[in-house]
Amino acid sequence: MSVKSDRAKASGTVRRAFPVRLEVRAKAGTSGVSTVEGYASVTEAPFEMWDWLGPYSEVVRTGAFGKTLAENPQVQLLLNHSGLAMAYTKAGSLRLSEDSTGLHMEADVNSKRSDVSDMLAALDEQSVDEMSFAFRVTRQQWSPDYDQRDILEVDLHRGDVSVVNFGANPATTVGAMRAADFDHLDEADARALYERLQRRLEPAPVEAGHPLALYLAQAEALSL
Repeated sequence: MSVKSDRAKASGTVRRAFPVRLEVRAKAGTSGVSTVEGYASVTEAPFEMWDWLGPYSEVVRTGAFGKTLAENPQVQLLLNHSGLAMAYTKAGSLRLSEDSTGLHMEADVNSKRSDVSDMLAALDEQSVDEMSFAFRVTRQQWSPDYDQRDILEVDLHRGDVSVVNFGANPATTVGAMRAADFDHLDEADARALYERLQRRLEPAPVEAGHPLALYLAQAEALSL
């Protein structure tokens, strides 16, 4: 089994961000409420991701949201994946659906709240133009060389859709290899990792305090 196959072991809650157009409009007949509408995810659009092995391609496939949406997941609208919820599926103020473009969201937000009004102002100024969503992968498929990941099904329950400044660094959300993981590499995988790190870092040496120094040292030791 190749070192790259470890990519398929990544689990837990992950986040993905997409540049989007968010539309804001006053909700008819309701004072102080605005409706924000856009896409929290785009399907069938490959994008580049990074992990400790380097870049790979990822695609959220059409239909990935069907099962979880049918189960009425509890999802909140947040700003940068934090703070108080601005809308909530359980309250009916956040509505999610999947169409041919991706995960569509429509949220009724209280513009009298200071955090909401700040977000609406940023959207109006076009200072913010990305959305992200937090989810768990429940079904996926990797290419034989582990250079493309197809996300076939996700779980949105107790996740969120967020208006974000920029998406979180993919290297910090999935696929990060801990030093302890090197203990489980066999000789062939350890040697392959050691040689790959050497090629990537040439001609510049890794300084002793660099985070990769420990990885390189452990991979070298395991390959001996």
